[in-house]
Amino acid sequence: MAKSLGLAAAVMATALAGCVVQPVAYRPAPPPPPAPPPPAVVYESAAEVSEPPPPLPVYEQPPCPVAGYIWTPGLWRWGPQGYFWVPGTWVAPPQVGLLWTPGYWGMAGAVFVFHAGYWGPHIGFYGGINYGGGYVGNGYAGGRWVNNNFQYNTAVTNVNVTNIHNTYNQTVVNNVTVVNNTTINNTNITQASYAGAPGTRTQPTAQEAAAVTEPHVQPTVMQVQHESAARANPELAAAHNQGHPAIAATTRPGAFTGPGVTAAKPVGAAWHPATPPAAVNNAAHPAAVNNAVHPAATNPTTNPTHGPAAYAAHPGSPTPAATPGHPVAANGAAHNGQHGPKQPGQQQKAKAAAKANQKKGESGKPGERAPEQRG
Repeated sequence: MAKSLGLAAAVMATALAGCVVQPVAYRPAPPPPPAPPPPAVVYESAAEVSEPPPPLPVYEQPPCPVAGYIWTPGLWRWGPQGYFWVPGTWVAPPQVGLLWTPGYWGMAGAVFVFHAGYWGPHIGFYGGINYGGGYVGNGYAGGRWVNNNFQYNTAVTNVNVTNIHNTYNQTVVNNVTVVNNTTINNTNITQASYAGAPGTRTQPTAQEAAAVTEPHVQPTVMQVQHESAARANPELAAAHNQGHPAIAATTRPGAFTGPGVTAAKPVGAAWHPATPPAAVNNAAHPAAVNNAVHPAATNPTTNPTHGPAAYAAHPGSPTPAATPGHPVAANGAAHNGQHGPKQPGQQQKAKAAAKANQKKGESGKPGERAPEQRG
């Protein structure tokens, strides 16, 4: 028995001696595939509407939730159901040093055109509209950048100085009233909602015109999502709230419920839309409005973001290109001379009459005319 065990051990030892164990090199797991890039955020281009936006609602500005956030005032936008309110809210700027120029509605002939807001190193033109919260119609008095830190003007901005220490207090005087922390508390006084209304402007100041040539940054993803949520909320439609939205301002983008939501005050008469509300650049809109009332220079296809009307307000912008081709008459027919081309039926009748006259002339004597038809 012992001899058998010894023989087995010898055989096992010989087999193991012939095997060379190779060390296993460590190889990390392959990295996961890169995540697809987020979809490009497209901010809504300018809309052209045949009726003015409702007056701006009067509301209190909610407190700033985080140091560094900047106030973006509420305004009216146009959607499938007509005008809807985009609540004012506090947002994080895309980078240090940028300020928010609000969008605004402006008159372009007989229509109202919306010009989208943007971020930039200086405040540009926004129609001279007093949005409140520091946007008194010219520049921004609600705060300023100092050494890469944003400081808040407590005279026109609602901040908790216990939590936010970068503050100062500077009284702001505009053409309406003296704005301070106790008399107005960041409410809009004139309620004018478009450039050209009483108390507003249609031309930029020299500083606002210079801001046009500076690099601009589009609204952030949070801002776009905030507006999309407002569009989808039936309570924010002007036809529903009659110009007094229950969600006039929020502490954070898209936070339409809970603490920090401010309702509009019952100031001003109820607003009712035109019946039916109509966008000028809608295909269903009558051709007479598209062609006769609406000038060709404000066609949104020439500049879908700011529109040629923005050029009129911003001399620094490039001149929009003219649309080639002939103008279109109010009845939709292309202009061609004084009377325009004949219709196909008229051309066939004219050819038939000429041919009949020719045959009659050939049947008579040379030099004689065909007899006139008498009824």
